[in-house]
Amino acid sequence: MVKGGEEEKIKRILTDPKLAAIKAMLEKDHAIDCIFLLHMKRGKWKEAKEFMRNNGLTLSDGTFRARMIEIEDLGLAKGERIDPLKKYYIKTELGEKIAKLLLEFFDKLST
Repeated sequence: MVKGGEEEKIKRILTDPKLAAIKAMLEKDHAIDCIFLLHMKRGKWKEAKEFMRNNGLTLSDGTFRARMIEIEDLGLAKGERIDPLKKYYIKTELGEKIAKLLLEFFDKLST
């Protein structure tokens, strides 16, 4: 069993609409990749694709766009229109906070 305080925190994460929405987005394919891409200022598809390919990783344009739309809807990024069909995504303060927490999480796992 977990401590009462931890159980309350978990209930809050699972039931608070904003936190539950962020949790659900993070569970999706390539969501963390996209948050890290934003953190590195690679919020444009061409820059994101280049980074992923240079590192032997894959990310389809459809997945990139779908995650970025969700990330924008949650307030973690802001989309700037390049032309009628394309956007460039810029991290928000909340998006930066999440990226740093994820970096810290993975850093602690590797030590």
